[in-house]
Amino acid sequence: MITIASSFTSFTYQNILKPLLFQVDPETVHELMTDLGEFCGSYEPVRSVFSHTYAFIHPSLTQKLHGIQFMNPVGLAAGFDYRAQLTQILPAIGFGFGTIGTITRSSYAGNPKPRLGRLPKSKSLLVNKGFKNAGAEVVIKKLTQLKFHYPVGISIGRTNSRLLATQKQSIADILKAFFLFEASHIKHAYYELNISCPNLLGNVTFYPDKNLHELLREIDQLKIKRPIFIKMPISETDRETQKMLEVIVEHRIQGVIFGNLQKNRQDHSVNKHEAALVNNLKGHLSGKPTWVRSNELIRLAYKNYGKKLTIIGCGGIFSAEDAYTKIKLGASLVQLITGMVYQGPALIGQINGGLAKLLQQDGLRHISEAVGVEN
Repeated sequence: MITIASSFTSFTYQNILKPLLFQVDPETVHELMTDLGEFCGSYEPVRSVFSHTYAFIHPSLTQKLHGIQFMNPVGLAAGFDYRAQLTQILPAIGFGFGTIGTITRSSYAGNPKPRLGRLPKSKSLLVNKGFKNAGAEVVIKKLTQLKFHYPVGISIGRTNSRLLATQKQSIADILKAFFLFEASHIKHAYYELNISCPNLLGNVTFYPDKNLHELLREIDQLKIKRPIFIKMPISETDRETQKMLEVIVEHRIQGVIFGNLQKNRQDHSVNKHEAALVNNLKGHLSGKPTWVRSNELIRLAYKNYGKKLTIIGCGGIFSAEDAYTKIKLGASLVQLITGMVYQGPALIGQINGGLAKLLQQDGLRHISEAVGVEN
């Protein structure tokens, strides 16, 4: 049941807070809100108030995947909590899991500003952070003493540096980051391997079969016991994606995430006026411009590898109906960022409440029964 308080805060965010925040530089707002989230999450009474206001719990939404208990299928995608600040507050606003990062072996201050832009009519953000983060060792130190109240994942990628000029150097960098987290005492539940950020320096790519196989073969040697999910591009063709999936299922990978940012600013979902305004800015698009291609690739992956890989749907989720669409196409879990930026934190509980209702309307008792029903 969505509380009156949740409805009120949703209205307040949409009509008062968001118009004010959207007058300020987006990266400044992002850092301000994550600082506030970290502050609120450090106090149990505040977390309790947030939980009673926002969170929606229902047995039809709980599921156990790869030994991990998810209270609901809605998670925070990598790219938002890259300063590792929100693990304590996110469960209280209703998330069922959340990913930190992307974190790299060495720190990176971020690509040249501006690194974020808003396209409200397109329900999108222009993103060009390029794996901005403090580096693995700093993040490990910050997280080691924390207790998590929901499954926390660590997204790992290649350090954004021109010094990593070769495939071999890049693989060694990624392996070192995995090694550091594996050797730590952090109680995280899973990893994401981000091979699909389009905003990195250099020309190293893990998309070709040979390159991807080489990377995953080396990761196999680490014998990591936690599940690993690969963050996939949406820019590749069906055939190219199929080849990548053929490689992935040969290795110790438990799932794939579809997907990352939209490169095509001419996509029909992008408002032409907004596209013209950001024409000279670097970056790629989140939110609704990723919606169609993400869904197509979820369908493709589930049809061919649904019994071998867990699929996580990411891209363009702004409502319970959006999340349900991805689930019915084959996603067992979903992730979002942009929807929360535009709709506010009440969106998470609203999605979960809506999912429970949609399951009931379809005569289904559990979220797992909906996975892939339209594939």
